Amino acid sequence: MTDIAVQVENIGKAYRIAHSTGRRDYKTLQEDIVQLLKRPFGRSDTNAHMETFWALKDLSFTVLRGEAIGIIGHNGAGKSTLLKILSRITKPTEGHAKVSGRVGSLLEVGTGFHPELTGRENVYLNGAILGMLRRDIDIHFDEIVAFAEIEQFLDTPVKRYSSGMYMRLAFAVAAHLKPEILIIDEVLAVGDAAFQKKSMGKMSDAAHSGRTVLFVSHNMSAIENLCTRVLWLDGGRLRAEGSATSIVKQYMDAVERGDLTTRGRSRVQIKRVWLQDEHGQVATTFTPGDTIDIRIAFSTQERFEQPYFSVTIESRMGSVCCANMVFDGRNPAAIEGDGVIGCVFRNMPLMPQPYTVRLVVYSSDAEQYLYESQEIARFNVVGAMSDYAMLGERADHFAQYAVPLVMPYEWLLPDGTCEPVALTRTESAR
Repeated sequence: MTDIAVQVENIGKAYRIAHSTGRRDYKTLQEDIVQLLKRPFGRSDTNAHMETFWALKDLSFTVLRGEAIGIIGHNGAGKSTLLKILSRITKPTEGHAKVSGRVGSLLEVGTGFHPELTGRENVYLNGAILGMLRRDIDIHFDEIVAFAEIEQFLDTPVKRYSSGMYMRLAFAVAAHLKPEILIIDEVLAVGDAAFQKKSMGKMSDAAHSGRTVLFVSHNMSAIENLCTRVLWLDGGRLRAEGSATSIVKQYMDAVERGDLTTRGRSRVQIKRVWLQDEHGQVATTFTPGDTIDIRIAFSTQERFEQPYFSVTIESRMGSVCCANMVFDGRNPAAIEGDGVIGCVFRNMPLMPQPYTVRLVVYSSDAEQYLYESQEIARFNVVGAMSDYAMLGERADHFAQYAVPLVMPYEWLLPDGTCEPVALTRTESAR
């Protein structure tokens, strides 16, 4: 048996996109009816022209059996298109992609399940698609149900499932039916933090058991923790590949410089991102209790009324805190052209750990993305726990694994004494 699980040679995927050249971006009912009547006679809209859009172009790489490969890139880079080709959902326009082994894939919510069938029926249907016998599916059935946490809805048609329930079952099926190649897109964002952690553990188990994993995510910490090698797509082409640590660093540096090909649905472009301390000095390293000032230079080609910005600080454990204009209502009246927005987190009681910053921009009705969720910056918090009133003997060791945000609290001890705790710099450390 060959050691190659996936062989991609010069693949490209093109789509034909129609653009209207008329003066209006709408049509009357009469015009729609006329256009419909033209179609059987091969007559097309004279006010439209077709553009060829290459979602992928000249892409080549090899994945060995047992490798865990991360696939990263900005929105519109071609990541999801690539996974659809490898999952045999769509064919490349040019080139060849050879996948050797049984594939279990979890792409966007809605892929792979029949909406009219129950959860139970879809488990067996997916197993049959993978070429498994019913008795083999029976062996893993209880594990799938327990992992997905949907036992009481097992005999309900999946069209009635929430997106979270659907995704949990889809992931459980993909992971437990023992595919030789596991392909996962960024659908884990639908789940809660506990399920995301459990899913990452399952993918790690798959990788360590010799199965091949291809994982698309905007969560760079998850990519680094799971993957040994990373492919960086930019503008539909392979920009770089190499070790997870090296490529993620290159990618995040490019994000902060605004050095990425902008395509896809993001209508706000990020030009540059930088972090400052409370004195306005550019910084990427902070200490517990510091002020973290995040600045984002952006550009738009059109005017957007009352957009909502959302900035989230994340650790390896997930989201730590979020500033979201949808909740606080402090959104600008409008943005147009070039601008800078800042988000200042003051006196942040963060444990010494690495952190990332994630940005989302929504439309005025909060229903559409103007900038889809992306990690845009990284920073580190450093310092000895003893310098911040954390005097436990093993405090420094466990700080890197602890819940990162430490709010002031008090212990009420059995002898009646009160012991207040806060992550503040001690006098001896000043």
